[in-house]
Amino acid sequence: MANLQVKSIDEQLYKSLGRRAALENRSISQEVVSILKDYLSKPSTKHAKTNEQFMQLCGSWVDDKSAEQISKEIRNSRSRSKHRDISL
Repeated sequence: MANLQVKSIDEQLYKSLGRRAALENRSISQEVVSILKDYLSKPSTKHAKTNEQFMQLCGSWVDDKSAEQISKEIRNSRSRSKHRDISL
């Protein structure tokens, strides 16, 4: 099993860990491992929320025409000119 060492931890945080560990009848090390397991076993809410926001921005295309008809209309609407005026 691997070891993990944490240095320069804030005194208040360490005391909070100690109190929480005591409530669960665990050592501070056991409590830290338990907290890490709980945290890492949950799906990332940040990514889920980002994906949900993205999907709200991107609705789906609704049309009675088939994909082939839409593609044909787009191609036909394009200019076939070989000369393009590109001014900056």
